[in-house]
Amino acid sequence: MHELSLCRTIHQVVEKAAGDRKVAAVHLKVGKLRQVIPGTLTYCWGLVSADGPLAGSQLVVESVSVVGSCRSCGRDTEVEQVLVLVCAHCGAAALDIVSGEEFLITTIDLDDRTPAARRPVS
Repeated sequence: MHELSLCRTIHQVVEKAAGDRKVAAVHLKVGKLRQVIPGTLTYCWGLVSADGPLAGSQLVVESVSVVGSCRSCGRDTEVEQVLVLVCAHCGAAALDIVSGEEFLITTIDLDDRTPAARRPVS
């Protein structure tokens, strides 16, 4: 389950970016080719963020469809079955992937009115 490892990394990035501000939500864009299960990712976020300054924050995952640009007919096509990368217009298998490989933290919703729990300085 690599979602747990991904959540740990997201947690580090968000905690650093938020500083002393409380985080309400973290928004991600995840391409369908990333082999990430959104439900498992949000479950792991709950485990990783349960204690500490990100406790209570929500992970919002936006799934990004796989889109390819067909080298044969030149049109963009949304790939419905990610295991079958063919153009929906002409059936050619010569696609350049345009989207579907994303894994981005797009925004972090902060509550500037409430500081996060202070961590002791070591």
